[in-house]
Amino acid sequence: MRNIKIIEVKSEIGAGTRGASLGVDALKIAALDFMSNFFVNFPSDIVETENNLLYEPVESPYAKRIKGVKTMYERVAKSVETNLKSGLFPLVLAGDHSSAGGTIAGIKMAKPKSRLGVIWIDAHADIHSPYTTPSGNMHGMPLAVSLGEDNLDCQVHQPDDATVKVWNDLKNLGKICPKILPEDLVFIALRDTEKEEDHILKKLGIKIIPVSEVRKKGVEQVVRQALLNLKQCDDIYVSFDVDSLDSSISRGTGTPVPNGLKEREAEDLVASLMQNHKICCFEITEVNPTLDKENLMAEIAFNVLQRSVNILLMN
Repeated sequence: MRNIKIIEVKSEIGAGTRGASLGVDALKIAALDFMSNFFVNFPSDIVETENNLLYEPVESPYAKRIKGVKTMYERVAKSVETNLKSGLFPLVLAGDHSSAGGTIAGIKMAKPKSRLGVIWIDAHADIHSPYTTPSGNMHGMPLAVSLGEDNLDCQVHQPDDATVKVWNDLKNLGKICPKILPEDLVFIALRDTEKEEDHILKKLGIKIIPVSEVRKKGVEQVVRQALLNLKQCDDIYVSFDVDSLDSSISRGTGTPVPNGLKEREAEDLVASLMQNHKICCFEITEVNPTLDKENLMAEIAFNVLQRSVNILLMN
């Protein structure tokens, strides 16, 4: 049985659409509506945010609010590191996906000698850098940070020196760069990428399991395949962005994309992954109730969360 610690990261400074900071509370409301005492059962760490920066002018157009993102990385990394070292399983509930770079840094800081695999369940690759980003939003960059990858082959911007310095600090957080290797990263449900991302994914040979494969082969087979890909890894972190779900059910997120996972597929997928003892951290991110009707997205995400945790408690 795993001892679980919830880490609440109500930050949304890395997103382009407002409202993801309310995602954690939306999950809590979903739990209440389902008459679940989930959030009473586990202790919580609440990570202080920098959301006040949303009211200030943007200094770095190609890496918006990067200084605040760095602060968030440091805080999230410290919380994840401390809890892992205490023998707890960090269950990260995050606003926008940018802070996942901090989660990965925290795992590596707790286990510097361990080879870390990442399963990224997301419609997006999140592998842009300040040199390639179309939006400047930092929730599109956590994997580039973790891979230590600027993708200069596809450079379209010249960020200023101050931005470049903080970007390099992010990559070197915990004095470990890169945090993960390209062969230790698996995407599931990826389907909305830009050409710069396609270039780096192909160049690095990163494993992608599209939704069509989940349908064709079934969840169990896909999970086996993903874990086989990461068999050299000592630990595995699973990050679940709710926009991996089909846009017909994932309206309550900033960047919904059609042709995604069905609710049951996502639940089965995450539950099946959680049975593996190498899983050391799980994250749910990008629930945005301001874009939703009747808190539907949070309810679906809560079902995924509760089922996953039930499996963790049994293992």
